[in-house]
Amino acid sequence: MDVFEAIFFRRSIRKFIDKPVEEEKIARILDAARWAPSIGNLQECEFIIVDDLGKKIQLSEAALGQYWISQASVVIVVLTKNDRVSRLYGKKADDFVKYDAAAAIQNMLLAAHALGLGACWVSVFEEEAVERILNIPSELDVHALIPIGYPAEKPNPPHRRGIEFITYFNEYGNRWIKLKEKQTFPA
Repeated sequence: MDVFEAIFFRRSIRKFIDKPVEEEKIARILDAARWAPSIGNLQECEFIIVDDLGKKIQLSEAALGQYWISQASVVIVVLTKNDRVSRLYGKKADDFVKYDAAAAIQNMLLAAHALGLGACWVSVFEEEAVERILNIPSELDVHALIPIGYPAEKPNPPHRRGIEFITYFNEYGNRWIKLKEKQTFPA
């Protein structure tokens, strides 16, 4: 699968079949996350793989009752440790680690799709509850829960605004109309 196919056809999956995900696939997903860009190449993202049903149920509860999360084969929790980033970049460190976590998460979602798996980016949860459930030290920040498994659904593509409505040339407001002809995915 090429990168554009992965980008255009990946969907957020919230229903999974009862089939474990192979360790090799989990390792490839984490490797994709590891290769995401990071500020100053500090590589501050860390991950917890959760496959224990009891912990997945607790994470579902911490995610404000999103119990579908517990049906995934695994949940990967995305963390950052920003002490080095803070020393180098000061007040902007919190923003930078969020950007880095987001890049790692997107790589994970695309890799999961390319491997025939389904995944979803869950960012609504009680961080303190997740920290307690997984014994996460206070110097780490929790950014996302990524439930991963074999999909039991194939959602339709969501609506996307056309390139001509979101792109400008040289300054804001000067629409680059020529881009309309360059779209490569059906609107």
